[in-house]
Amino acid sequence: MKAYHLPRRPVLLLLTLTLCVPAWTAAQQIPSPEQFFGHQMGADRQLARWDKLVEYYDMIGERSDRVQVVHMGPSTLGNPFLSIFVSSPENLANLDEIKRMNAILQDPRGHSEAEVDNAIENSKVVFVQSYGLHSTEVAASQSAAEIMYDFATRNDDGINEILDNTVSILIPAFNPDGNIIVTDWYNRWVGTEYEGSGPPELYHHFIGHDNNRDAFMQATIESWYGAEILFREWVPQAYIDHHQMGPYTARIYLPPYAEPIRPGGDPLVWREMTWYGAHMAYKMDEAELDGAIGAAIYSGWGHFGFHWITPFHNIAGMLTESASARLATPLYVHPDQLGGSRQLPEYAEQTTFPSPWPGGWWRVRDIVDRQILATFSPLELAAKNRETVLRNAYNKASRQTRRGMEDDSKAFVISADQHDPLTMMKMVNKLLLQGITVERTDAGFTHEGRVYDAGSYVVSMAQPKRGLIRWLLGQTYYPDNSYTRDRDGDPIRPYDMSGDVIAEFMGVKVDPVETAIKAPLMIVDELIEPRGTVAQGQNGYVIDGALNDAFTAVNLLFDAGATVRRVDSDAPGVKAGDFIVGAGTAAATLREIATETGVDFGSLNSDASSVSHPLSRQRIGMYQRYYGGNMDEGWTRLLLEDFEFEYTSLFDRHILEGDLHEKWDVIILPADSKGMMTGIREGGDGRGGNPNQTPPEYRSGFGQAGIDALEAFVENGGTLITFAQAGDLPIDEFGLPIRNAVAGMRGNDFWAPGSTLKVDVDLSSRFAYGMPEDALATFLAGGQVYETVSGARSADVRRIVTYIDRDILQSGWLLGEEAIANKAAVVSVEHGEGTVLLIGFRAQHRAQTHGTFKLFFNALVNGRVPMGVAAAG
Repeated sequence: MKAYHLPRRPVLLLLTLTLCVPAWTAAQQIPSPEQFFGHQMGADRQLARWDKLVEYYDMIGERSDRVQVVHMGPSTLGNPFLSIFVSSPENLANLDEIKRMNAILQDPRGHSEAEVDNAIENSKVVFVQSYGLHSTEVAASQSAAEIMYDFATRNDDGINEILDNTVSILIPAFNPDGNIIVTDWYNRWVGTEYEGSGPPELYHHFIGHDNNRDAFMQATIESWYGAEILFREWVPQAYIDHHQMGPYTARIYLPPYAEPIRPGGDPLVWREMTWYGAHMAYKMDEAELDGAIGAAIYSGWGHFGFHWITPFHNIAGMLTESASARLATPLYVHPDQLGGSRQLPEYAEQTTFPSPWPGGWWRVRDIVDRQILATFSPLELAAKNRETVLRNAYNKASRQTRRGMEDDSKAFVISADQHDPLTMMKMVNKLLLQGITVERTDAGFTHEGRVYDAGSYVVSMAQPKRGLIRWLLGQTYYPDNSYTRDRDGDPIRPYDMSGDVIAEFMGVKVDPVETAIKAPLMIVDELIEPRGTVAQGQNGYVIDGALNDAFTAVNLLFDAGATVRRVDSDAPGVKAGDFIVGAGTAAATLREIATETGVDFGSLNSDASSVSHPLSRQRIGMYQRYYGGNMDEGWTRLLLEDFEFEYTSLFDRHILEGDLHEKWDVIILPADSKGMMTGIREGGDGRGGNPNQTPPEYRSGFGQAGIDALEAFVENGGTLITFAQAGDLPIDEFGLPIRNAVAGMRGNDFWAPGSTLKVDVDLSSRFAYGMPEDALATFLAGGQVYETVSGARSADVRRIVTYIDRDILQSGWLLGEEAIANKAAVVSVEHGEGTVLLIGFRAQHRAQTHGTFKLFFNALVNGRVPMGVAAAG
């Protein structure tokens, strides 16, 4: 299927019509979830499927004057994505005015004190909560149905106060497709020995569990919808994302986060998390729902998913994590299985954990009970303190704006002069999608000794989202202190990445400046849509090979049957890596592609045939396994589709058919362990996954026969690409003259968790065409660093990307840099008639690291360079 291309214009949130009837009448007309679905939410071995849940929510929206259901659009697989607005009938009738007043409080720049005071007096607390992001955490999508029933039918003083003083926006399933995948899988195997096992594939078509790592890039449509609510249309005062965790510690984690926190947010944000979380915990113990803990397990410095990025939008961004069962099957937990976690050193009473759960049967219904209470209890607090919450929304926004004026860096300037200007424009769009104010110059200016051409952009720190800007654009160092090391002094792995600097990920040069910019600037109020130009020359057209989008253009040219060549060495009018398009290509086709991609087709007036070679579309295959799928594979599929590459997913049966070189030119092994790919695990049961809990037809692993088939593919002229730890397979099994220099190293010996590291690039290699000489590699756990093994085959190795000799860290956390200094990050190895390209880091990580995409893309288009051409692999 094709990747979903995100809307370029903001979506208008159109509310469904509701039937306005008295609440007591509506309550009589709305069946309870148990009546509608035939079972209680969270009942053993019962899951409500998304299509029926949508039917239920639409019915509530039709019958309750407290509820408005929004169909925001289709999910990745075409299922409806909903948001649900809940408030009093009067508030719902006045939503536009509430949104206008809310916008004043969340960004008071340009508004008078009287306007602010009016908004505080008359607006409502906007509170967003989301459910079912991680679909194997099955309870939340079930809890949401009972929560909606309570919203629509309760008529006590507490609910009326909530309805009068708040506007709740619920996302009842952040991943609708995943609910269907998991529900259907569970129902297929319930009552068998495989009951409770996880689905074989990713539960988001492309990115699986990583769907909560996408808030700051918004690569999927589901993230786009969520961000439309949280970052652009509403910007609430508070947000909670309801999740599940492992089964063998506390029963529910509640705010606040554990240490360390990421600095730069307004202090009131962190206080609000503690305030809401304390009330949730208080209500848990009041209801004798044992096992609640706060200020533990999940640190305040995490990935920039929705609940961890929202504090820098001045939103009290929170998380709940309930202990899991086995999907919808109860789990028995013995007392001696319960253990501690971060800032819970022992499973015993402490001030943040006064009521440990003793063990016993644990059911989805136990989770539902806690999630219902975790939904309503913070709303009670917000409703009772409406004016305080709104006053502090204004305080957070205005104080962050003031701090931005006082920061050492007053702004970030994004020069128009970039290695890849189209990627720079994409980055600016990413900032706009966060609701950040970006300005543009049409005249150019000089500031602090630097000249910035027309088309440069300025992001001032003097705005409410100042903390967010700092982390997305500024160099970042993860803290190294007692919170981030254990008792033995070993580093504790950050929760995911140690930095989220999109400028570094995307290869965009950004300059922090120490003084305010006085040049004429205009606010950018729409997403940038570059339009390429077409200028015919005597010898055809040339496309700049430095552009990532050049590859999209080339793939579209292949679709159109055009003639394309790749330049291998500099010559008049072209440089190595550029693409040449034949003069006979239809002008209308070129104009259409230029408009779609933003790529310019420049005029070529010299004969470059002697310094170029012809291209044809390569036959690309990528390995895909079961055992829950491989997120790196899913992200890579998304990336390939975004850039219009044709590919085929190769399962074990395809690998084992043999004669791979007759069917494929390039095979990709995404980052994965050798054991998970082959099913061979040393000292284990011979499988890479857990076969005892997996139906036989989903026990993947291509074994030694698959290894032999892949080696034969390379020896017969194919190109094998590996990312990170997948490199173990050809290194170990093909006898390549390469070793992983950091194999087995961890902790103080070598440590680079989710960090950007400085590298040099050998531009003479065909795999490095279009790259800058200096780049940044995003290194994660499982990454590899290469040394050549001495011997007769040393000449078969080509170092393409190399870590610099010292001061390697750009952002993140790096220990033991001497282990990688002057060593290779990317190598190509000739093996028989073919090539193995080992990319030791994730050059395509989560479709976010645009700055290194070309190291991957080049291998997908170049094929074998003909003999006699100067450039080598």
